[in-house]
Amino acid sequence: MPFAPAQAVYTVADIRAIESRHAGAEPPLMERAGSAAVSQTLTLLGQSGLPPLIVCGPGNNGGDGLVLARLLRSRGIEPVVVLAGDATRLPADAREAFDRFCGEGGAILPDIPQRAFALAVDALFGIGLQRPIEGAFAGLVGRINGLGCPVLALDVPSGLCADTGRVLGCAVRADATATFIALKPGLLTLDGPDHCGAIGVCDLGIAAETTLPPRGRTVTPALFASYLKPRPKNSHKGMMGGVGILGGAPGMAGAALLAGRAALKLGAGRVYVGLLDDRALAVDTHQPELMLRRPADILSAGFATALATGPGLGQGAAALGLLRDALAADLPLLLDADALNLLAAHPVLAQHAKKRSAPTLVTPHPLEAARLLGSEAAAVQGDRLRAALALAERLNAVTVLKGCGSVIAAPDGRWFVNASGNPGMACAGMGDVLSGLAATLLAQGWAADLAALSAVHLHGLAADLLVGGGIGPAGLTAGETIDAARHIFNAWLHSGRNGN
Repeated sequence: MPFAPAQAVYTVADIRAIESRHAGAEPPLMERAGSAAVSQTLTLLGQSGLPPLIVCGPGNNGGDGLVLARLLRSRGIEPVVVLAGDATRLPADAREAFDRFCGEGGAILPDIPQRAFALAVDALFGIGLQRPIEGAFAGLVGRINGLGCPVLALDVPSGLCADTGRVLGCAVRADATATFIALKPGLLTLDGPDHCGAIGVCDLGIAAETTLPPRGRTVTPALFASYLKPRPKNSHKGMMGGVGILGGAPGMAGAALLAGRAALKLGAGRVYVGLLDDRALAVDTHQPELMLRRPADILSAGFATALATGPGLGQGAAALGLLRDALAADLPLLLDADALNLLAAHPVLAQHAKKRSAPTLVTPHPLEAARLLGSEAAAVQGDRLRAALALAERLNAVTVLKGCGSVIAAPDGRWFVNASGNPGMACAGMGDVLSGLAATLLAQGWAADLAALSAVHLHGLAADLLVGGGIGPAGLTAGETIDAARHIFNAWLHSGRNGN
C-alpha cells in the first residue's frame, strides 16, 4: 500500500491568513465548520437515546457550536445548548448563528443542567485563546471533563494553545477533536496529545495548501520514500556506510554501545565505537560485530562515513578535545547529549558547528535545548516549535527537539511534528538508540533532514509496535526498540520494492 501523505500543519497566524482569503466564501466558513462537525457528532452519539450537550463560548467557536446545534435539530436530534456569555456581545457571524438557531425554535440555557448526556461538544474557545481560562469558564471546563460521557472538541480543546500545546490554566480533555481547515502544532505536541483524542481534519472545502503553502507537516514515510530502495543483489559492506560512535566515558559505555547496536541493526556496513573509558571491554559480547576502537583512531583512520558524537561522552577535557575534532571532520555529524552540553558551555564551538560545510544534525531534549539557547527548559517546552527553529538557525543544523510530538526543524525554516511513539520511551538510553539510527542513514548518504525524519518516526513506531504487542509501556527498554526498528525499516524497504 502507498505510504500515507504527510499532512500540512499551520500556526494560528497562518490559519488566520487562510481564513481571511476565504472571508467571502459561500456558504460562510462558520456554516461549513458546523456542518463538518455533524458527522463526527453523529458517530459519537451512538444509540443511547440521551441528548448531546453543546457548550458554546462567547466567540466564533461558540458560533460553530450553534450552527452544529441547528443542523442537529434539522435531523430530529434535540441538543441541550449552553451559551457561556452574553449573546448581545457575540461577534457578528456568531450572533447570526445564534439568531438563526433561536429563530428556528432552539432553546438556550445559561448553565449545564444536572442530567446525563450521550455526548458533550466543546465549543467554548477555539484557536484564538491566548490567556489562561479562569473563573466561571474554568468551572465549565471542569464540568465538561466530569460528565462521564464522550467529549468532542471543535477545532481545538478549549484551554489548549493551538500553537504550542500548552494548557492555558485548564483544558478540556476530549475523546475526539474536529479541527478545521488543517492541523495545528498544538494538537500534536506537548500536552496536545493528552487532550485531543482522535483528530479529524475538516478542510471546509478549502484547498489550504494552494492558498498558503505550509511550512510545517506531519511525519510519514512518504517524505523520505525516495530513499527507501531495496539493496541490489550485488552489494557489499563498503556500500552500506561506516558509522563512528564517539562517547562512552567511564561509567557511560552503555550509551555508546546502544548507539552502535542500533546503527548496526539498521544496516550500517561497519560500526566503530570509540570509547573514552580505557577500562571498557575490548569486545561487546552482546554484539561482537561492533568494532571497538580508541576514539582518536576512528577520526584519524578514515573508517567512518558519518559520526555520532555524544552518547555517554561526558564533559571532561578528553571529551572536549574529541568534540573539537569531530566538528572539524568533513563528515556528516550527529551531536547529542554531552556533545550538546559542551557546545552550550563553549560558545566558540557552537560557532564552529554553525560554520561546518558538512551536514550537522542535533538531537536535544528540552533541557539540553535550553542550555544551548541560554534559556530554561520550561520556556523551551512553552513553545517547542519556536525553540526548535531557533536552534536550527543558530547552529545551522537540522534539529530534533525530542519529547511528546518531537519537532524536527531545518535551518531553512521548514518544520515537522512526529506523532509516533508512546510514554514507554521515557527511559534512559532511548536518545542513544535514536542517535545510532540517524547516524546510519547519514552514513548511507541520506540528506540530514530526511535522516532525522526517518529515524525519529521509525524509533517511535518501534516503541508503538512493542507496546501493541504487550511489551510496555511501563518497563519498555531502549535496547528493545532496536530489533523492532529493524523489522519496520525492512518492511519500508519492501514497500519501496513495490514502487509505493
